[in-house]
Amino acid sequence: MKSSNELHIVKMKYDEAFQKASLQFSNLELARSRAAHARWKSIENLDSYLIEFEANFIKNGGKIIWAQDSLEAIDAIIEISKNASAQTILKSKSSTAEEVLLKERVRLEGFDIIETDAGDYIADSMNDHSGHMVLPAIHKSIEEINTHFGLNNLSPEQLVDVIRNRLRELYLSAEIGITGCNFLIADPGAIVITENEGNAQLCATIPKTHIVLTGFDKILPSLNYLDLFLPLLSTYGTGQKLTAYNSIITSPRQVDDLDGPEELYVIIIDNGRSNVLEHEVQRQAATCIKCGACQFNWPVYMSDPDGAYPNPLSAVTGPLKDNFETQEEAVRNSLLDGNLTDICPMKIDIQKMLIENRKESVGKGLESRANKLFYFFWKKAMLNRDIMNWKGIKAGKYIMEGLYKSDQDLRETPTIASQSFNEQWRGKLNIK
Repeated sequence: MKSSNELHIVKMKYDEAFQKASLQFSNLELARSRAAHARWKSIENLDSYLIEFEANFIKNGGKIIWAQDSLEAIDAIIEISKNASAQTILKSKSSTAEEVLLKERVRLEGFDIIETDAGDYIADSMNDHSGHMVLPAIHKSIEEINTHFGLNNLSPEQLVDVIRNRLRELYLSAEIGITGCNFLIADPGAIVITENEGNAQLCATIPKTHIVLTGFDKILPSLNYLDLFLPLLSTYGTGQKLTAYNSIITSPRQVDDLDGPEELYVIIIDNGRSNVLEHEVQRQAATCIKCGACQFNWPVYMSDPDGAYPNPLSAVTGPLKDNFETQEEAVRNSLLDGNLTDICPMKIDIQKMLIENRKESVGKGLESRANKLFYFFWKKAMLNRDIMNWKGIKAGKYIMEGLYKSDQDLRETPTIASQSFNEQWRGKLNIK
């Protein structure tokens, strides 16, 4: 596991790359506003854009499967795999696949499903989950990766070469390739995939069957929007002007094509997304383009492979998708400092939505007895000036010492004033 210092270095490198890449925009704020408006327009008109995408995609020879939940999506993939007599399935990076636990469920059916993204391959081979939506193995140190693979002090670049060589022959033998997608384009009915390794292109073109697993919220009206979204996504995602590989797929292999799958399926999944859209405030979360910038800028989520909510947006949408059945951790895992909205390319007000989730949680009577008691006494204390002035100082010292205590002496405990602000102000104005 990487140390906090190593993760801090990763964050610094990201910030530096982001600053350079953002210079390609003459007006970054205007680009963000245009993109946010376009995504909001897409979400507000989902019904017409999804119908348009389906009609154009089917006309081009593709097949659409609508899945209400994760079970329906997995059942569809298993059925396609059985019909293709598949033994080996190759998979590229996909947050939707992580959401529905694709690997775990498909493997139970006896299929050999292999990650082709280097980071996902590392995490999966170590029986771990993705630690970041853009950098899946961000939480793994180079030393433990070398040790796991039985290698001797290879650099990250050398490790990628080793993984590439291990996977190369599998592309030629796999019957099915599964990818996610970054955008669904209503006109002309296209799938857009961005990446930096080329593995998604290989998954999409070499196997006889290509399956795209995606949420319906990935829709954009037309190809005309890509000149805005592709640079914006790469700038905020990896600090690049543009990702290395950008694919626009409109159909399975045609008569004159040199490559491509014989069958192309797009499985469009709901899995609770409709529940999110029902909420007027939280609906904005559906405009997310999965760039990962919020994970880079929120320490709680920078590397959290074991968390039930792997990124800040899922802390908003997760409770809504399952009607707050697993809301307890997610709705409180934020300081609500406003930083995430400032760095989100879609200007999503995550803090506002988390507060709304907290209100709904209370309204549904889901607060624990311990929380109710805590806030009851907190309110009593806040309304009592004597307690605030005297016991508040003592409590403040106790809390701050607990929060800032470090076994490695990495930080100093802030000095707590001997008097409250109220007492100091009254003394300044000579008020008794």
